[in-house]
Amino acid sequence: MKRKYEICKMQILVIAATELEIKPFIETASATDVLITGVGVPAVLYHLQKRMQQIDYDLIIQAGIAGTFNKAAKPGEVVFVKQDTFGDIGMEEKENFVSIFNSGLADKNEFPFTGGWLINTQGMNMQMNLQAIKAITVNKVSDSELQKQQYINNFNADIESMEGAALHYICLQENIPFIQLRSISNIVGERNRDKWMMKEAIENLNIQLQQLTKNLNG
Repeated sequence: MKRKYEICKMQILVIAATELEIKPFIETASATDVLITGVGVPAVLYHLQKRMQQIDYDLIIQAGIAGTFNKAAKPGEVVFVKQDTFGDIGMEEKENFVSIFNSGLADKNEFPFTGGWLINTQGMNMQMNLQAIKAITVNKVSDSELQKQQYINNFNADIESMEGAALHYICLQENIPFIQLRSISNIVGERNRDKWMMKEAIENLNIQLQQLTKNLNG
């Protein structure tokens, strides 16, 4: 249920995998609920659903960093994830990966999926003036060129994260508006951390997150 002092305004929950990713926001946004879920799909599925059983939210915002596959999303840029999917559920044989939908083991149009994607149908870009992109969610970060090419061939996505599709899956199932914000920290497959733009990605992510919640709350 809603808290008494928040009856007259939008009840927003901001979630992130780690505190590091949204620490500047946490330090300045005391009136907004925050949930640090932990890294990975299982953590998000458990902790987010547990919180949603306690409080009815009008909007859930997930914020975090991500890796980019292509030039559509540049390091340091903040993007709005329009659609996401679980990128490593499937079968691999002789270095060929087949997604669970292309294998015939799952219906790519069974709710909440549309064509194998978890699409944000709420139109929640909120006039953020951000690029809307496609993402995949994976259970491990790798420097494997083969794995990277498999993801590109199967999904042609712009970025990858380790939690995004879990947000889309839960919110579509529960019919709760949501926004996934991602700030690009690195090129997928680049394991030299000296080449990552972690600091810039986190700074830009928090600026956008602070502005977004401010606009939503008037």
